[in-house]
Amino acid sequence: MRADERTSVIRVTGRISAGQPFDRKVLQEARIADDGASYWSWSQRDQVAATVATVTVLPGTLLTRPMVAGGDGTAVAGRAVRLGLALKPGQAPYDLQRGERVQLIHVPGGGHDSGAPALVAEEAVVDGVSYTSGSAGQATVIVDGVMAPVVAAYAAGGEIAIAAVRAQP
Repeated sequence: MRADERTSVIRVTGRISAGQPFDRKVLQEARIADDGASYWSWSQRDQVAATVATVTVLPGTLLTRPMVAGGDGTAVAGRAVRLGLALKPGQAPYDLQRGERVQLIHVPGGGHDSGAPALVAEEAVVDGVSYTSGSAGQATVIVDGVMAPVVAAYAAGGEIAIAAVRAQP
């Protein structure tokens, strides 16, 4: 009955993994009947482009509020979790920046017999970083909720290193 009452919302055209930033290139306008759901309005696409996904978003998905975090300082909902990491010199790139895609690596601290380094989180995003004496002293990262307890446990022992994931030239 209300077919003529349409609203413009955001549809995602490419896969965005949990914790990854939204790229403007994968945001598309979709016109739908307004059913009162909490979709992101097409007019808010610039705000969404400054955020990260809280869950993996598949192509063709209409974007709802719980799928997005970080643009307005709200807490991360869904599967993505924000974790604080205390870092020692050498545990992170010297030029680590907010929004950067990183991998989190468990680096056992007990010498060579304590085990080999292992990838703990393949896809994480830096949400904030502070520097002390020229190196990253603390970082807040967004990781998939499944990996958060493991990352937190290793971080508490000072056994997490951050590797930046950058495109090759």
